[in-house]
Amino acid sequence: MDHPKQENLYHAHDPREKKRQINRLSRIIGHLECVKRMMERDESCTSVLMQISAAKSALNGLGKQIINEHISECISSAVDEGDTEAIEEFKQAIQRYL
Repeated sequence: MDHPKQENLYHAHDPREKKRQINRLSRIIGHLECVKRMMERDESCTSVLMQISAAKSALNGLGKQIINEHISECISSAVDEGDTEAIEEFKQAIQRYL
């Protein structure tokens, strides 16, 4: 997987929001582990597909949450500071995400 070369890869996030997002990701991982067990038990393809769909939806929801937070916190600061590089990096990330 290609990662853009960035000098400032890390920046601070609201610790409460970060914890919520990590908890949400942990639930998604647990959901995917359940899907794996379903497949190992040869459960119906329909049931497996429904669970995969639910996991995809949860992951997309987490992505939207991260995008919204990034716009509210990081991009608004970048605009205020005239940081066009950060804005361009975000645009590229959105293109990959979509």
